[in-house]
Amino acid sequence: MSDKLPKEFWNFIFARLFFVLGLRMITTIVIYQVFHLASTYMVGIAGLAEFVPAVIAALYAGHYIDKHNKKNILVWSYVFYTLCAIALALISLPYFSLANTTQVTVILSAVFCTGIIRSFAGPAANSMIAAIVSREQLQKAISYNSSTWLISSIGGHAMGGLLIALVGISSAYFVTAGLIITAAIFALQLKPKPPVGNQQNEPMFIAIKNGFSFVFNNKNLLGVISLDLFAVLFGGAVAFIPEVASTILHTGPIGYGFLNAAMDIGSLISIIVLVRYPMRKKQGLKMLLCVAGFGLCIIIFGLSKVYWLSFMALLTAGLFDAVSVVVRGTILQLNTPDELRGRVASINLIFINSSNELGQFESGVTSRMFGTLPAIIFGGAMSVLVVAATWIKFPKLRKLEY
Repeated sequence: MSDKLPKEFWNFIFARLFFVLGLRMITTIVIYQVFHLASTYMVGIAGLAEFVPAVIAALYAGHYIDKHNKKNILVWSYVFYTLCAIALALISLPYFSLANTTQVTVILSAVFCTGIIRSFAGPAANSMIAAIVSREQLQKAISYNSSTWLISSIGGHAMGGLLIALVGISSAYFVTAGLIITAAIFALQLKPKPPVGNQQNEPMFIAIKNGFSFVFNNKNLLGVISLDLFAVLFGGAVAFIPEVASTILHTGPIGYGFLNAAMDIGSLISIIVLVRYPMRKKQGLKMLLCVAGFGLCIIIFGLSKVYWLSFMALLTAGLFDAVSVVVRGTILQLNTPDELRGRVASINLIFINSSNELGQFESGVTSRMFGTLPAIIFGGAMSVLVVAATWIKFPKLRKLEY
């Protein structure tokens, strides 16, 4: 079997690159905009506004993806996301002169819609990889996919801050719309991906139950995604970055954009190292130690009053975080049957959204309760405690190898 990845895979990768680039830019702009219109607490509410519909819709999305052409789902998801970006751009125009409260309400409504769209787009894309490349090429394809996601994420965060500074919020949203429609053009080049197996008459609730049963009966997979869920839920620092950048580090939109990209830069470095020197043994033990390191870095970020130290703390946290991403992604792709890929990818998305968007909400709440810096330190300490709890609850995870 040739080690060369097919042309279709590269169309998939470019579609992924432009979509995630636009998506991350929108996230960066929304967080910045909501913070300056309202508060860190409302940034947390924005995370919740995306999390709730994404989780609810994901339960149905996985079943729908497994029963329909995944390519069409992907293309339409990109089109609808483009419309949301245009809506955000229009309401941000100075011409409308909306009151801050009204503007925040409209932003939250748009974010609610993007949460639903992401519940289809992400699982549809992830469930297509195994249908594009051979099993022998799968680990290589996963590494490229993860690298693309990280490169886009870094670029999106940095470009989001840069565009805010150069052209303003509304124009920045219009740029994201152009990027996402470009992703849709690349997705149109993919071959159709019809459903696998005889699922057309399978009742929805039975189909969803089968997906959950697979995940919860696979202890290694359950342990890995549970660890990622709770560690990032408490240790996520995204919601704090605008306030830290503005009031503690005293940096502008560009500094904010790079600070927001620091974790992704660290993750990309880690992924590149892992592609060159893949983990051969004790992947579970290394993952647990890295998640503990992630928590310690968040504590340092909460204690720092200097920009370069804050940046390096987040960058190092990203280095550690990428290990769990690689371990989880590899286990997910290698162990999921083709007929369950949409449902399992959706369940995984629920965990990811729970750790990111719900974590953003948790950050807003703890910030209001304790203050920003104590809330960051609390989150990092909780991530370390989660590792300790996982060490006790899932002893086989320490010995996980693949």
